[in-house]
Amino acid sequence: MSRFLGKQAAALTPYTPGEQPQDRRYIKLNTNECPYPPPPEAAKIIARQDAASYRLYPDPEASALKQKLADRYGVNADQVFVGNGSDEALAFAFFAFFDRGDTISFPDLGYGFYPVYADLCGLNANLIPLRDDYSINPADYLKAKSHILIANPNAPTGLWLEAGQVEDILKADPDRLVMIDEAYVDFAGEGVTSLPLLSRYENLLIIGTFSKSRSFAGLRLGYAISTPEIIAALERIKYSFNPYNVNSLTQVAAIASLEDEAYFRSTVGRVKATRDRVTDSLRGMGLRVLDSGANFVFASHPRLSGKDFYLALREKGILVRCFNHPRTLEFARISIGSDEDMDALLDAIKSF
Repeated sequence: MSRFLGKQAAALTPYTPGEQPQDRRYIKLNTNECPYPPPPEAAKIIARQDAASYRLYPDPEASALKQKLADRYGVNADQVFVGNGSDEALAFAFFAFFDRGDTISFPDLGYGFYPVYADLCGLNANLIPLRDDYSINPADYLKAKSHILIANPNAPTGLWLEAGQVEDILKADPDRLVMIDEAYVDFAGEGVTSLPLLSRYENLLIIGTFSKSRSFAGLRLGYAISTPEIIAALERIKYSFNPYNVNSLTQVAAIASLEDEAYFRSTVGRVKATRDRVTDSLRGMGLRVLDSGANFVFASHPRLSGKDFYLALREKGILVRCFNHPRTLEFARISIGSDEDMDALLDAIKSF
């Protein structure tokens, strides 16, 4: 460790990304990527781009993309923020709305970046335990004297809250910010997204991403939707840190993606159908599988720990993910790949 490293940085426990090994060809079911490519028109636009244009900075406002997102979600353009993946949008929210020593509440088992950002910003993390069945109890958040951050559907469990349950949290205290991370919401059923609540609650900030349902994990695009005042605060941080944060190629490709709603719905539908089929098959083999509103399932093998389950599948060329959390040692998270990928997974599990 460098002797120049500051005390705050030295005390951090960084987020650990899903492994991306290069030693052999694996079926990757460990990082919740979409198994299908972006829409054909987006690929054509990428191929047609003039390389000479990359000597110029991208539009720092991402104006055309923001307007397209606003049209898609029924809001005004000044209610939309875009960034390099939802992680960046979340990071800017932490810097914009919290001072050192503030408290933020989020589930004890959730997205691993939440405690990292809390540490980075010097916040007190109030970890609220999930129920024994791994679901979030909304009542636990009604009296929390802090801002709130919830992934809905939750990761890595895949379980979700209905929008009405989120509304109860919002109206319990209009003076606290409630951030809802909807990275996986496109794979959930009706009535889960909090978007319809935006017009009634000024303390709601929704975070989204193109990495999952829109196949843009490698292009890095996330967004936030809220009131114009909250979005202006995020922009204030962006222009204090990285003004040109969304590259030109990502902006034009994302616009093309938003213009092909039929492809988007088809891709999401295929992932959901495969997820439900695999869930039934795993349960039929005796595994415990939580209900999922995401593009992954959280599964427990009857005889193997989560780590041993992961290692057994890795030996067969299939990557899943396990987490070193006391409450999830028996589980592995399995991303939903193509039907062929998932058939290979099921065959591998049957073999041991």
